[in-house]
Amino acid sequence: MKIEIDVADFAEKIKSGKGLSGKDGALTDLVRQITEMTLQAELESHLAQDLQKNRKNGYMSKTMRTEHGEFELETPRDRNGSFEPQIVKKSQTYLSDEIEKKMLSLFSLGSSYSQISEHIEDIYGVHFSKPAITTVTDKLIPMLEEWKIRPLDAIYPFIYLDAIHYKVREDGHYVSKAFYTVLGINLEGKKEILGLYLNESEGAKFWLQVLTDLQNRGVQDILIASVDGLKGFPEAINAVFPETEVQLCIVHQIRNSVKYIASKDQKIFVGELKSVYQAFTKEEAELALDKLESKWGKKYPIVFESWRNKWDNLSNYFKYPEPIRRIIYTTNIIESIHRQFRTLTKTKGAFPNDNSLLKLLFAGIRNAEKKWTMPIHNWSLTISQLNIFFKERLKDALGLGL
Repeated sequence: MKIEIDVADFAEKIKSGKGLSGKDGALTDLVRQITEMTLQAELESHLAQDLQKNRKNGYMSKTMRTEHGEFELETPRDRNGSFEPQIVKKSQTYLSDEIEKKMLSLFSLGSSYSQISEHIEDIYGVHFSKPAITTVTDKLIPMLEEWKIRPLDAIYPFIYLDAIHYKVREDGHYVSKAFYTVLGINLEGKKEILGLYLNESEGAKFWLQVLTDLQNRGVQDILIASVDGLKGFPEAINAVFPETEVQLCIVHQIRNSVKYIASKDQKIFVGELKSVYQAFTKEEAELALDKLESKWGKKYPIVFESWRNKWDNLSNYFKYPEPIRRIIYTTNIIESIHRQFRTLTKTKGAFPNDNSLLKLLFAGIRNAEKKWTMPIHNWSLTISQLNIFFKERLKDALGLGL
């Protein structure tokens, strides 16, 4: 079938000042003409190959949306109902994925459904309801499920583990849930979110499940894990990865200490505490901690009890040179990602279900990962220094084995 379009009508609309886009736009009508003619060609080809008695059976009208505007499309039907159009599927309501991509882009930046609807209508002259936008964003869910079980690298020099909390509706009321984030630095020095996990609350027991999942997906070794001061965290990590060194976040420890210091003493105490965590060696740090305790210990014993009980994991970073210290002494790198999550979700308040939260955070991660194309600062020196400390565990991964 030869497709012919009304070029004269198209030209006349342009001359008369009609816009290209929008419901009555010249280009919108041209797209409609081409689509309907192509559908006619598809039906005639189908009827020619159908050995049973079959023929045309009128049309079915439906609203189509495109980046140029929306129009009513007359879709031809056959008597037997065996015709399956290809250019526009039976359930399809828009022609290209341009609008869908724009929706997902806005969604990944934290725009609400109302903002997305308004933006799409301003650009394309096409209105989408909230349920229609939900249908588009729900396409992220199977992608998320596939992403969550993807194979991981065998070895990660560094990982960071932390949780962020959200309100999610469950059984008719809203409950607080912990969203677990695992950030890895791979052998190329690039950041990578290894997994997303959601649970009722943050705890070492669930972190054990998270780490087991990483192992099941191919992770064989982690050199250093940086975490906050959650009780039982180091034991959970070493239960799955016994050779992994666990570094507790110094920043978290300082924050927790300040909670127990009277406001009038906080500024002085924090200033003097620098002599501990900024020391050059572990020995110097221990002497500084002794001196600090002799001054403040009787007044704030709980603070020093915490530092003493956690000292083995707090002081691991002293054995390394500055480039490695800077990477592991704090979990700020993952907290910056959580700040991005909060920017995405700040207008949401609470979420109607788990998937509504997970798909939004997944969209944000996909957006962030587009920028993670370069290794972290000074990576060449860092990996060289790591090779000194972990030569046997790195030699095969770095291709240095004999």
